[in-house]
Amino acid sequence: MTLAVLFAEAHGDVQAKNPILPETKELIWGGIAFLIVFSLLAWKAWPAIRQALADREARIRADLERAEQAKAEAEGVLADYQRQLAEARNEAGRIIEEARQAADQVRRDLIARAEAEAAEMRRRAAEDIRLASERAMADLQSRVAELSIELAEKIVERSLDRETQMALIENYINQVGSASS
Repeated sequence: MTLAVLFAEAHGDVQAKNPILPETKELIWGGIAFLIVFSLLAWKAWPAIRQALADREARIRADLERAEQAKAEAEGVLADYQRQLAEARNEAGRIIEEARQAADQVRRDLIARAEAEAAEMRRRAAEDIRLASERAMADLQSRVAELSIELAEKIVERSLDRETQMALIENYINQVGSASS
């Protein structure tokens, strides 16, 4: 290689090629090749590329429409859910209020029943007291009658002076007092 370079320097007609600008023949053949490739692409590939872009645009548009529909459905479902939640809260409040009213009614019923039972117990106790009092009075009357009869028998058997009458009365009072206790 060094020989070829030395030989070319010796002759002096060696010109350096421009590294940026190609030769004219290469430019012509490159231009023709570009036109052939561009024509083939414009004839075969460009309609396919345009169709692919149109299909992609249609797919994106359809996806956006579906996304809008899904968003509208989701908003509808959310509104429905919120409505159901509000209804459930209202229903829960109504049930709690009904339970509170039922509990108040049960409480009032229990109080009324307890008051009625207490009144019945007081009535029975008063009746028992009245009956016991009547029995005691009847016993007391029968005892007084017996004592009166005994006293009358004693009075008839002997004549009474003032001291004897007082002693009999005191004796009678003492007997009645001991019989009632």
